[in-house]
Amino acid sequence: MSPEQEAAGLRVLVADDQDIVRAGLVTILDGRRGVTIVGEAADGLEAVRLARELRPDVCLLDIRMPGIDGVEATRRLAGPGVTDPIAVVVITTFDSDDTVLAALRAGARGFLLKDAGPDLLHEAVRAAASGDALVAPRVTARLLPRLVATAPGAPAARPPLVPLTPREKDVAAVVARGLTNQEIAAELHLSLGTVKFHLQSLLQKLPARNRVEIALWVHESGPGYGAASRT
Repeated sequence: MSPEQEAAGLRVLVADDQDIVRAGLVTILDGRRGVTIVGEAADGLEAVRLARELRPDVCLLDIRMPGIDGVEATRRLAGPGVTDPIAVVVITTFDSDDTVLAALRAGARGFLLKDAGPDLLHEAVRAAASGDALVAPRVTARLLPRLVATAPGAPAARPPLVPLTPREKDVAAVVARGLTNQEIAAELHLSLGTVKFHLQSLLQKLPARNRVEIALWVHESGPGYGAASRT
């Protein structure tokens, strides 16, 4: 988040056609320090209208909604050709690979399952507001075979814009296994803040838009990559 956003508070729009789910998301986020819910929508068209009117920092959109679904709403708010895009995080119980890829290609900065938990939800919203991206870790790991299978040939990993440090390589390797930030911190004996610092650096150096692209880069780098390959 920018200093201005930190000072003013993170403004979030929540869209879900199920009243009880929407109320739960609002309660989780509105209870966090520095987060304000500025609007709620029960369908995709209403979400797009309110988002354009209210200009929230982040829109949290369900996939399956009447009117237009979350993917189309994302495309209208953040897709290619949108001159002033709004950050979108998609949250759903429907986690097929096609749905995940469609949401990311439509411009979503995050993709979470509804069982992600309050901390990961808050992290994804804040990451989107900062221009970063967070995709549910277990979705990241599962997407790799699909992404590699649809890629032409067997491409080599592109070199980073700036060489990675040994610790950044360690973090990237664990991201590719689908671990959460908390799990990465525990496995590599790092603080949560240090893990987030390394993830931000990886997104900039590779460059990558989200955890899926970090994981894909690791996969393309070949076997034996990461901490396990060093003594």
